[in-house]
Amino acid sequence: MATNYKTLRDKMSPEARAASEALAQELRAEMPLHQLREAMRMTQTEMAELLGATQPHVSKLERQTDMYISTLRKYVEAMGGELELSAKLPSGTVQISRLIHTAQQ
Repeated sequence: MATNYKTLRDKMSPEARAASEALAQELRAEMPLHQLREAMRMTQTEMAELLGATQPHVSKLERQTDMYISTLRKYVEAMGGELELSAKLPSGTVQISRLIHTAQQ
């Protein structure tokens, strides 16, 4: 018989719950577009409606390995998010705002 996740979680120690949440946060931090959409409980058809596109277009977009920043921004915003662009340099991380601003125009 399958056990409910909430039942299992309630039996976990606070340390185990914290470790589980940390792992979940880490996995959410790096996610392909289709998994991000699925995590938001959206279908390709729903995403297509929000983007004013077709479902096959969304499927193709999610398989791309290279795209315009403006396209990615529209995709993220369609899910209610905001795209942030940063550069990780040896001296630290720098937010890049000019490209985002340009892409919004």
